Amino acid sequence: MAVSSRANLIAIAFAVVFPSIVTLGYFVVLAGQPPALQQGTYAIGKVIQFGFPAFWVFVVLREKIGCPLPTRRGIGLGVGFGLIVATAMLGLALLWLKPIGFFDQPSVAIRAKIQDLGLNTVAKYAAVSLFYALCHSLMEEYYWRWFVFRRLRDFVSLNSAIVISSLGFMTHHVILLAVYFGWTSLATYVFSAGVAVGGAVWAWLYQRSNSLYGPWLSHMLVDAAIFTIGYTLARDLFV
Repeated sequence: MAVSSRANLIAIAFAVVFPSIVTLGYFVVLAGQPPALQQGTYAIGKVIQFGFPAFWVFVVLREKIGCPLPTRRGIGLGVGFGLIVATAMLGLALLWLKPIGFFDQPSVAIRAKIQDLGLNTVAKYAAVSLFYALCHSLMEEYYWRWFVFRRLRDFVSLNSAIVISSLGFMTHHVILLAVYFGWTSLATYVFSAGVAVGGAVWAWLYQRSNSLYGPWLSHMLVDAAIFTIGYTLARDLFV
């Protein structure tokens, strides 16, 4: 039986909203609760989030989709953009913002969250960092570009699909950043806008290359820079 356009739109809307619900749950509502409870909620939420697109496409829609091979140009553009952004982030954070005390107040929340999640050793922090940089970045690209952006193209223009998917990608990052910088801080929204721009570039790159390899490698480099900055702000916590 054919799936209606309305059902597909509901599926897309669910995919856009659900990551923010998960983030509110484990990052805000359960803050201060035992690490096992936070990590369990996070794990369940992520299984639902990342399992939903595959379930919808392969089980409900019964589509068969191949895996395009990476193109040299797509990978080159992705790695190039990722290196530029990661280098700019590290330079801005470590050579300017940290020395002038910009991170003094946010680092209190960052350090509290690291302890809250039980990441009190270098090995644990490194393991989480590697997971996010290598695996979670790929899953987010599969989720936001392969599913949300790709499905939106069936209902709206290319530019609108880029904008909507990128704003959805940004929304749960607003919550994360607000925990560290505050809901009224300009930094929360400036950095969130940067996330949206990154999402737009990765959607454009996916459209251009028809492959997730370039966006994934780019996303991976940016996440690696973020966790490097986090380590410099809380290095004395690790044993």
